[in-house]
Formats: sequence, structure tokens, C-alpha cells
Amino acid sequence: MNDSTPSPRDPEQTRGRILDAALDIFARKGYHDASVDEIVDASGSSKGSVYFHFPNKQRLFLALVDKFADVLERNVHESVAKEAAGIGRVRLALEAVMGTFGKYRAPAKVLLVQAVGLGSAFEEKRLEVHQRFALMIQHYLDQAVEVGDIAPVDTQLVSHAWMGAINEVVIRWVYTGQPQPDRIMSTLLPLLLRSVGFEDNP
Repeated sequence: MNDSTPSPRDPEQTRGRILDAALDIFARKGYHDASVDEIVDASGSSKGSVYFHFPNKQRLFLALVDKFADVLERNVHESVAKEAAGIGRVRLALEAVMGTFGKYRAPAKVLLVQAVGLGSAFEEKRLEVHQRFALMIQHYLDQAVEVGDIAPVDTQLVSHAWMGAINEVVIRWVYTGQPQPDRIMSTLLPLLLRSVGFEDNP
């Protein structure tokens, strides 16, 4: 906890507190049952402050999705920054994606579960995020092909198939708490790598 209380002149801190409060409310209650008043109370801000940053509940929800996607992408880029191009980057990128979902279960629930079936704006955002990370995986796969770590493959199709597999496994974990993140890592990661012809040395 920070002992200093942000003033109304700290718009970024206020915005961050609102998003943090919204994450908790959305994750616990779902989009439809969450109210702006609850988010106002939980964030310690005013309704005017909330509506200044987010004109409506939908915009607040979509901003929350973007925030988590930014965290996820940053974690991936940081994890591969010191790794040479090739299958090592592919592995680290996958580990970062699954590790981030494992660490941030509440945002994962908002992104993968709450955004489904809420209407066209939410579906467009969900598909936008899916495409964003599929392209990132495709980029690292293309590098692995270029350096000869894996044989030429349709990296666009593979990246979407991988995102689909990750999505299904993580959604099940979000709902049930199973399988445990370490089990996901030890089983799903080798499976995905084998799908492009890469086998770990025994």
C-alpha cells in the first residue's frame, strides 16, 4: 500500500485505481451485475472522476481488456529480449503468455470469459486481442523458420491454432482451477512445439 493519497490532480493514478477496482468487481460479479456505483466506491473516487476517464461501463470494461493485453505483451517482449532469434524465443514467448495468465487469473477471466457474448463491441475487442497475440507468435515462428530451427510451415495458421489451444486450456483453468499452471506448462508447451516439428533433446 502507498501511504500517499493521490490528489485529483493525479489523473493517471486515479485512472489506475478505477481500473483496479473495476477488475475486482467485474471478475467477481460479471459485466452485467457490476455497477458503476460499486466501482466508484471500491476505487475511492467520485462518479464524476469515473465518467471523466470512462464515458460508460462498456468503455471501462474494454479499457481493462486493453490494460491486461498490454501487460501480457510487455511480459512477452521482456522475456525474449535477451534471447537470439529462433525456437528459444518461441518457447519463451509461450511461457510468458501462459505464465502471465497463471499469475493474473482475474484479468484472464475478464479477457477470456466475460468478454464473450456481450455484443459486437466486446467481440471485436476480443478478436483484436486474439489477433494481436497470434501475430506476435507468428513473428517468432517466422524467425525460427528463418534461422533453420524448424522447417517451413504455415506460421499464420499455426499461430492461430496455438492461440486456440491456449485459450481453451486457460478458460478451463479460470473456471475450475484445473489444471494447475505448472501442469499446463509441462504438457501444453511441448505439445505445441512438437506441432511444428521441434522435439526437446532427452
